[in-house]
Amino acid sequence: METILKQQKPGEKPKPDLRAFLEGRVEQFNRPAFIARDPVSIPHRYTGKADREIAGFFAATFAWGNRTTIINKSLELMKRMDDAPLDFVLHHRETDLRKLLGFTHRTFNDTDLLYFVHFLHAHYSGIHPRITTAMDHTTLESAFGTWMNPGDTDTGNALAGFYRYFTALEDMPARTRKHVATPDRSSTCKRLNMFLRWMVRQDDCGVDFGIWKSIRPSQLVCPVDLHVARVARRFGLLTRKQTDWQAALELTANLRRLDPGDPVKFDFALFGMGIEEGF
Repeated sequence: METILKQQKPGEKPKPDLRAFLEGRVEQFNRPAFIARDPVSIPHRYTGKADREIAGFFAATFAWGNRTTIINKSLELMKRMDDAPLDFVLHHRETDLRKLLGFTHRTFNDTDLLYFVHFLHAHYSGIHPRITTAMDHTTLESAFGTWMNPGDTDTGNALAGFYRYFTALEDMPARTRKHVATPDRSSTCKRLNMFLRWMVRQDDCGVDFGIWKSIRPSQLVCPVDLHVARVARRFGLLTRKQTDWQAALELTANLRRLDPGDPVKFDFALFGMGIEEGF
């Protein structure tokens, strides 16, 4: 590995041996054994498409901090929702919402949670004021894919459009905006990019679901947190000093040189080395 690091200069086109090395790490982590210790385990508890979307959306939203805590808080929420996320979102009554009171995860609290449920109800019920006749309200996919434009090479428009759609309901608490990122504010959008990876990628390895088709794997942007950024900089895959949206695009562009059709699969390698191996 040290030889690879010495050969790879920052900003330089990735060398074949670097690709082979990272491919090996992808194979190491992109397998069913990875699931149990990762937040992706939450949507894997369900078989229905919308249940997976809702469970995954919450698990991704909570995905900062210790992974064990993220998983436990996600499981707690699913239990409060009677372990039937779609049914709860669509058919809850006022008394059911009381089960959500007191829920917290770091800075996310029950005020935020009630709005998230309100938004999901508005979307899946087809009563969101900005929903269009062309949008399929039975899936959260349309809340992202609708905003993609022909020729888009990444999901920037999908993420920015989702943010506008998510924040469009009149009674949204101001504090809740911080829990959904947008490229328009220069965020890396790490958690939403991870959620999109779960929903869009499909490689028959058993981790990602591949249940969304309006976004192509080649358009995905790599989720970037401090761990991924640290490893990427070691390999010369990221030179930008700020860890922001432009850094996510730079990293993804370099990963796309390694695999144009599926650049974000290398998230397994970078994240795995940063978290599992302490690289």
